[in-house]
Amino acid sequence: MGRTLTGVLIAGATLALLLYLAAEAKTQEIGPPLPQAASAPGDNPTTPAKVALGRLLFWDPVLSGPEDVACGTCHHPRFGYAENRDVSIGVSGVGLGHRRRFAPESPIPLVKRNSQTILNVAFSGSDEEGRYEPSTAPMFWDMRVRSLESQALEPLKALEEMRGSTYPEERAVDAVVARLNAIPEYQRLFAAAFGGERAVTAESLSRALAAFQRSLTAADAPFDRYMRGDRDAMTAAQERGMRRFERVGCVKCHNGPMFSDYKLHVLGVPDNPVLPASDQGAENRYAFRTAPLRNLVFTAPYMHNGLFATLEDVLDFYDDVDSRRGNDRNANVSREQLDPLVRQLRGVDDDDEDLIAFLEALSDDSFDRTIPPRVPSGLAVGGRIE
Repeated sequence: MGRTLTGVLIAGATLALLLYLAAEAKTQEIGPPLPQAASAPGDNPTTPAKVALGRLLFWDPVLSGPEDVACGTCHHPRFGYAENRDVSIGVSGVGLGHRRRFAPESPIPLVKRNSQTILNVAFSGSDEEGRYEPSTAPMFWDMRVRSLESQALEPLKALEEMRGSTYPEERAVDAVVARLNAIPEYQRLFAAAFGGERAVTAESLSRALAAFQRSLTAADAPFDRYMRGDRDAMTAAQERGMRRFERVGCVKCHNGPMFSDYKLHVLGVPDNPVLPASDQGAENRYAFRTAPLRNLVFTAPYMHNGLFATLEDVLDFYDDVDSRRGNDRNANVSREQLDPLVRQLRGVDDDDEDLIAFLEALSDDSFDRTIPPRVPSGLAVGGRIE
């Protein structure tokens, strides 16, 4: 009887162990491809007139306080609508990308975060099944704003980005709207896009910019074609990298069609030494939103402060961040403060050519690169970028 009971207990323990190991081995699956068309909020349907107007506004420095920087200055198609700088130089800057510099004796500080690409920002907030709601889509590294319409006006109010010291923050949007109303061409374009006698408003400005940004999609990467049934779209190395992406645990945060769970995580990325103060992120706990992995080929450098120049640098960081030494971890973040999902990563290797090949398969170079030859204000297109 005793031996029988012992055998049952051993068998039960063995079964429990096998079930546990199976659960541990199970990986989250790679998400669906990107939709081939973007949705818009019900109160701001996309129209050609709005997109055309939004493009002009995006490139017109009239939106900035000193009239020397445009949205396109730090979101340029040459760099996948990102910037090719670690952190941005907004007003009082001269040049483009990594060659951009402050004008002599500029009193304006650096923008403290990396300029994210706006390619595919239309799909921001996508869940694992590819569902998203444009009216509540999370924006910025700290997710402090929801929807592209709300996001569009924030840079106009920021000292370092587009406002400068020209006017107080609370007057910034009204001042820009007044400028636009003083330009007859903009009056006509806003009326055509939105109707009404006084169509140039803060609301219509935000909606035009949002409509243009939603038009910037790149949804035909090798991964997308592969997931739609073209098994020759990805190389053998990229397919191996996709499976490794799942096994290592990257997919736990980088999931869905945008490869982001759109949640805040504490990663312990070191501070960028060019900044005068430590960036504590959302909730002052060094939490930042999971970066989408789309179009990484065009949008280096990486992470919220642009600290890592290459994908190999990013993988090297993840390889060491959870170690007890924590040589690559932010000095203000303890090992215990790291997000549990970061601590579950296993086997990350900066020399993993297959994994990097898969990350490159998430890029699509067929996006719209159109820059208008002129803008209604008559200012230099894109600001002082030459």
